Amino acid sequence: MIRVAIVDDHAIVRAGLRQYFSDQVDLKVTGEAANGREALDLVRKGEVDVLVMDLSMPDQSGVDALAAIKARAPELPVLILSGFPEEHYATTLLRQGASGYLNKECDPEEIVKAIRTVVRGRKYITAGVAELLADGLAGGGEKPPHEQLSEREFQVFLRLAKGETIGHMADSMNLSVKTVSTYRTRVMEKMKLESNSDLTYYALKNGLIQ
Repeated sequence: MIRVAIVDDHAIVRAGLRQYFSDQVDLKVTGEAANGREALDLVRKGEVDVLVMDLSMPDQSGVDALAAIKARAPELPVLILSGFPEEHYATTLLRQGASGYLNKECDPEEIVKAIRTVVRGRKYITAGVAELLADGLAGGGEKPPHEQLSEREFQVFLRLAKGETIGHMADSMNLSVKTVSTYRTRVMEKMKLESNSDLTYYALKNGLIQ
């Protein structure tokens, strides 16, 4: 039996997934969470084989949660189920440890197929993501600036784009203000941007925030 935890801030999404998973003979929902912090609590309890997680959540985003979960349980498969199109996040998050990336518009059967794939230690790559990865390997077009950021830089970039202050980031990420400021400087240099409003505009334009 595959123990699945569902992480999404919308109760109706969790209920729909739970209902669908309950019809599968090999799946059992052993936990639910509404944000990244609750997801980490589920991981600490250890009663989960696969995490199915949204990206856009309050308190702690799926991007931040993924980093914390992989630090805590590097072998635990995390399947991202997001409303954001694949081209906006998939390759970045796969590089940062996600086992697969699905858009919420996919068929429920594909989510189950992905769960069964990642629990065996494999990545679940959709045709769309495979094309993005192939383009990257073939050098087909330059990588978007945000895909050149490190995991921590990407976290800081998204938080800045959403208007979070450096002080608040330092507290919630358990980093010093100086360290966060250094990450901000690196982000600005790599992305060739000059201000936080530039970051926000870039993130909105590229569909990384809503």
